[in-house]
Amino acid sequence: MKNFKLQFGGKVTEELQKQYEQSENWKEGKFKNLEKTDMGIALSKIPGVIYKQVTKKGQQPKTDLPIRPFDESMFLEPSDKSKFIWYGHSVVLMRMNEKTILIDPMFGPDTTPIAPFDNKRFSKDSLALIDDFPEIDLILLTHDHYDHLDYESIQKLKLKTKKYYVGLGLKRHLISWGVQADLIIEFDWWNDRMFNEIKITYTPSRHFSGRGLTDRAKCLWGGWVLKTEKESIWFSGDGGYGKHFKTIGERLGPFDFAFMECGQYNKDWIPLHMFPEESILAAMDAKAKKVMPVHWAGFALSYQHTWSEPGEDFVKYAKENEVDFMIPALGQLFNYSENVNEEWWLKYK
Repeated sequence: MKNFKLQFGGKVTEELQKQYEQSENWKEGKFKNLEKTDMGIALSKIPGVIYKQVTKKGQQPKTDLPIRPFDESMFLEPSDKSKFIWYGHSVVLMRMNEKTILIDPMFGPDTTPIAPFDNKRFSKDSLALIDDFPEIDLILLTHDHYDHLDYESIQKLKLKTKKYYVGLGLKRHLISWGVQADLIIEFDWWNDRMFNEIKITYTPSRHFSGRGLTDRAKCLWGGWVLKTEKESIWFSGDGGYGKHFKTIGERLGPFDFAFMECGQYNKDWIPLHMFPEESILAAMDAKAKKVMPVHWAGFALSYQHTWSEPGEDFVKYAKENEVDFMIPALGQLFNYSENVNEEWWLKYK
């Protein structure tokens, strides 16, 4: 299998574990959530879950989802508001304070590169998009799961990326894949750093991490807040509903715009991913003024909803709770002041 061993990333050495032990979030040999969280499904059952994902009716669009081509001149054109492009699942390219920032850049074609069968992306040739991107000033990584951190994507992106901000423990993967260590800065929960007059903070989520059988919860998982004097943007990261959302809102909110995890939910792992109604509730807890669902329209990672239900139900609950929202098409350039709510997914159901 292509690059099989490399897919797992870096190993936790004794020296690295001593570093992780300095975090108050490292307990009993691993990182822990802020509240008790049942991991839900045993690793031994994951192959069966994946099989259901790729065989259940409604898991795939009836045709490949198109991605609009990247227009560099429009993206780099100066603007008084941040610009964004969503590429499906949790991939967000943004332009803020004249800097290009990329979040969870999983452009690869498959979320199961170490499994005996594929879990293919809904869109074709997504890795080729990277070729058209300008220089990336900063990559933000929420955690190390395969649907957020992709070996093939990093191989292409490392040729044009200046800096990486990552959750504590994730640096070892990037180094093992050839990224220079001095370009990577690790964050514990609530750590912050200034980047081109943008205050960037790593926020807690209720989730887990790991790329193999022996490294579960050996690096942190979380979300990102980006604040300037004029704007406040929040990317929730993966995770189930919990008390931390109100804390994030109290400490860092309100937010002009928030990317909310909504998709790949399942009754077997309720504490680890949010159902659409929980995603809206979390956004309200965190004081987000306008919201958008991510973590869908890329892959089938849960057999308990169709590919389009996360977006559709997110809209339903947003309207019921009078929460302002938007859902752009894949590859569409937008800012959060625009009214971007065309139901583009209907033609692919």
